[in-house]
Amino acid sequence: MANSQQPVDPKVIRKVVTSAIVGATIEWYDFFLYGVVAGIVFNKLYFPSDDPLISTLLAYTTFAVGFVTRPLGGVIFGHFGDKIGRKSMLVMTLMIMGVATFLIGLVPTYAQIGIGAPILLLLLRVAQGIGLGGEWGGAVLMAYEYAPKEKRGFYASLPQIGLALGLFMASGVVGALSYFLTDEQFMSWGWRVAFLLSGLMVAVGMFIRLHVKETPEFAAVKERNAETAIPFMDMMRRYPGNVLKGMGARYIDGVFFNIFGVFSITYLTTTVKISRSEALIGVMAAAIVMCFAIPFFGRMSDRMGRARMYMWGSLITGVVSFPAFWLMSTSNGNMMMIWLATVIPFGILYAMVYAPEAALFCDLFDAKVRYTGISFVYQFSGIFASGITPIIATALLKVNGGQPWLICAYVLFAGLVSAWCAAMIGRDQRRAAPEAQMNMRPART
Repeated sequence: MANSQQPVDPKVIRKVVTSAIVGATIEWYDFFLYGVVAGIVFNKLYFPSDDPLISTLLAYTTFAVGFVTRPLGGVIFGHFGDKIGRKSMLVMTLMIMGVATFLIGLVPTYAQIGIGAPILLLLLRVAQGIGLGGEWGGAVLMAYEYAPKEKRGFYASLPQIGLALGLFMASGVVGALSYFLTDEQFMSWGWRVAFLLSGLMVAVGMFIRLHVKETPEFAAVKERNAETAIPFMDMMRRYPGNVLKGMGARYIDGVFFNIFGVFSITYLTTTVKISRSEALIGVMAAAIVMCFAIPFFGRMSDRMGRARMYMWGSLITGVVSFPAFWLMSTSNGNMMMIWLATVIPFGILYAMVYAPEAALFCDLFDAKVRYTGISFVYQFSGIFASGITPIIATALLKVNGGQPWLICAYVLFAGLVSAWCAAMIGRDQRRAAPEAQMNMRPART
């Protein structure tokens, strides 16, 4: 999948990458704010039950719905992104996500309007999923398709920083509100402020995105009138193996992130018995460290190979959950141990997977179906890799009597699956390289 673009002004690339990072940050803030709040607010205000476990499971179920609807957004916006263009779809997804998040902050509670409260919450979560389903693919594509071929791992990793910044902001805003407000104030109205802030951030993001041009690679496709009629069908016809291997590789990413970025907050507050603010500080610190680890490993992936790095990252993250949860469970409230158990695995080692992932998936498809391809791979696999992980972790914790070892075994299983799939992707790329070089040689006369 050669890059046919002409060299691009570095200033233009920086502008495109900045736009992608800002937009991705806002989208991930919106999406994961729901996850941060689900297990500490929504379970009490929107899904009341005599059994706290049932309430938490119901709240996490609506969290999972966002992942179920993400593939729909990926297919819809991927289709039009491969037919019309990347930029216009990114403007639409940002607007959908921002409006849905803002409205969540206005939904009355179960005590106020009864069953209508969780229904409204569910519908807005669906909208969030659809918006993010189209956002991720477009954001990383803008960076990938503008970047020089030899630096695509690095540049495509930069929009991934948006996840870390979004998580930091979501955890930070909720943590600050938890610290400065009483529990009564936070549960009554404080948590809503975090959602209402999305309206302001979307206005900033829209201003930046409207000043970015279409990618040169897709512009070349448009100029040749080479767009495919139905990108999804073309993708499934030409790249069925790449779709399956990509979804398998994605497994550890979704599982690991949601264990350490979402479920760990509930685990630390309910099982280890530390405060909500202390648990959120650990996640925030990991997110900040991740902002530096992502570009580091993104650049390394250009040197050692994206598939190879992803394979080793999958194995390492699969194993590291055991010592991390051992530190948490034996910490006796020692915050240094707890923060180390969060920052090292989540802030540093997880970036070995997340940094090269965008370019790894982009490499699987050509420009005519790339938006559809990477969106479908990332978002459809997110249903089982990400959306149901907090539910599975909560159930495994219950089955194992409050001990986390079954959860760690689940993370290890995900790591092994992803490592095998990444190895298969690397094998296919090595086989394809000599063939591509043969095709580029001039014919003998």
